[in-house]
Amino acid sequence: MITDRRTEVCCLETTVLAEKAVCETNKRFFSSMSRINRRGHGAFQGRGAEPEQSSNSVHLSILKSARKSGVLNLSQKGLVVVPENVWTLLEDVPEEAKSISLDNKEDKWWDTHDMTKLILASNRLTSIGEGLRNFETLTVLDVHDNSLTSLPKAIGCLVRLQRLDLSHNQLTDIPDTVALLSELVSLTVEYNQLKSVCEEVCSLKRLEVLSVAHNQIETLPQYICLLSRLRSLNVSNNRITSLPPDIGALDALRVFDATHNKLMKLPDEFGNLSKLEQLHLQHNQLAYLPILRHCTSLKDILVGNNNIRGITKEHIEAIPSVTCLDIRDNKLEKIPDEITLLDQLERLNLTNNDISNLPYIMGTMPTLKLLVLDGNPMKSIRRDIIMRGTVAIKKYLASRMSEEDLEKKEPKASSSITRIPGGGQDGVIRPHDLHQLKSLDFSEKKVDTIPDDVVEAALGAGIKTINLNKNLFSDVPVNITVLAPTLKEIYLGFNQISVLSSRIGSFTNIHMLDLRNNQLSDLPSELSAAIGLREIVLTSNRLKTIPQVVYGFKNLEILFASNNQITSLDATGFVKLKALGTLDLQNNDLSQIPSELGNCTWLKSLVLTGNPSRNPRPAILAKGTPAILEYLRSRIVS
Repeated sequence: MITDRRTEVCCLETTVLAEKAVCETNKRFFSSMSRINRRGHGAFQGRGAEPEQSSNSVHLSILKSARKSGVLNLSQKGLVVVPENVWTLLEDVPEEAKSISLDNKEDKWWDTHDMTKLILASNRLTSIGEGLRNFETLTVLDVHDNSLTSLPKAIGCLVRLQRLDLSHNQLTDIPDTVALLSELVSLTVEYNQLKSVCEEVCSLKRLEVLSVAHNQIETLPQYICLLSRLRSLNVSNNRITSLPPDIGALDALRVFDATHNKLMKLPDEFGNLSKLEQLHLQHNQLAYLPILRHCTSLKDILVGNNNIRGITKEHIEAIPSVTCLDIRDNKLEKIPDEITLLDQLERLNLTNNDISNLPYIMGTMPTLKLLVLDGNPMKSIRRDIIMRGTVAIKKYLASRMSEEDLEKKEPKASSSITRIPGGGQDGVIRPHDLHQLKSLDFSEKKVDTIPDDVVEAALGAGIKTINLNKNLFSDVPVNITVLAPTLKEIYLGFNQISVLSSRIGSFTNIHMLDLRNNQLSDLPSELSAAIGLREIVLTSNRLKTIPQVVYGFKNLEILFASNNQITSLDATGFVKLKALGTLDLQNNDLSQIPSELGNCTWLKSLVLTGNPSRNPRPAILAKGTPAILEYLRSRIVS
């Protein structure tokens, strides 16, 4: 099938070559006319006359620097149009050329470089202009954060272009001329108004990164399989209902992100992506997953907020290398015993499902460091055990194992326990492990500082997770702030933190922050910099109210604030958190639950037990979240 489609697309490639020839002819013509016009205009200027400066020009010093470096950065200049002297900077004769001196020891004006980078980001441009054809040597063009509604045909002349950033504009389509950019490696068109991705994109055979997130796209191109070098494909936050079967032929694909779409299923061919490492499918309408039979390189599978009803032995056997499995907010009722076959699994998130029991054999999984069960109707594990965390849950499960369970756990040839960085039997930090796991486990050390050499090793590995639970820290360690660019998860539970300093604001990219079992009474406003925060755990602290900074996290999905001293709730603050699915407020001092909290109809799990409030009554609380929300809404005074 793919061979036939390659034959069909040859017509497209022929058209591309023809347009390329026309573009080359046009470029030479416009270049000649530009020189003639400037020579005619210059005849009326005096030899020593200073070129006129206007609001539609760029300062001469900037242009002079660009000639020498080949890089022109005009970001955040408030430009409404691209000044004409930008397009002619390589052809205009600079002022210093009129007074040549052999004694001049400065850089010579004729010592110029080809333009390789043009940055026009964060202006007010509605168009770029055909003068772009004068910069055919560009390798980078960045015009993100403008108001572009279209691109000039001249963009097809940039035959050496490798990176094109068009994000945060008002484009409704990607022009056909993009097919001429045969050297393009990265194409970013996020936050626009695209309704589709043109087939011409599929002719970019060198493309490695394609991001069209946050648009209005409903389908992907039929010939996407021709992007044989594509490593990362981001189509998140669109309206895609199905994927083309030939997506399974993207042999180089390592990262696929289709979060926040309308996918109801994946094609069976998706399981052919043998090099896929990260799969993001949160917030879709998936009822089941295909068996990813050949995806043996998968490390992260995130399928939260779907309608998945089960995973089977076949599913598990197909993904032996998985380290993170996030199935929160689905409809799972059972976890199969074969889950123990995932001998590299470190994180398993089962929040808000319908699971009542877990296989006792899970207590023997040596690499499992995080098991989240909140929001499930667990019958076999007491709530107090769940509240104590993963170690307590595993210990309890292992203690309940029978002889039959032990026999199920067959020994493997490579039965040695995986040594987690910082947690190995000899306590040695191994750079190889850091690189492989992207995680630093420095928990249960009973220390209040982290050695600099450990942080340096973690920095070199680009870790995403750091676990500092069960130590003696009174604040975020100063030296770990250097890890901020890559960190996604921070665990600081079971420490001695009473006041969190502004230093926490350095971690702008975190998705998860665990501060359970400390002595916190508030959170600093600087934490608001973590705009992507999705989960925060404040269980067992000294909070008397939900910290105000929490209401600013628009992407927050999970908030655990049980076992505090909270006496009142700001219902208007919670109404702002449209992504919030889990809110745990049990065992606090709430004497009254605001009726307006019932307007948060998007909540999937609201836990209010263990508070002195008489309403809602225990009988209503026992009926679950929908009943609680309905009751609260009924008490709103109109």
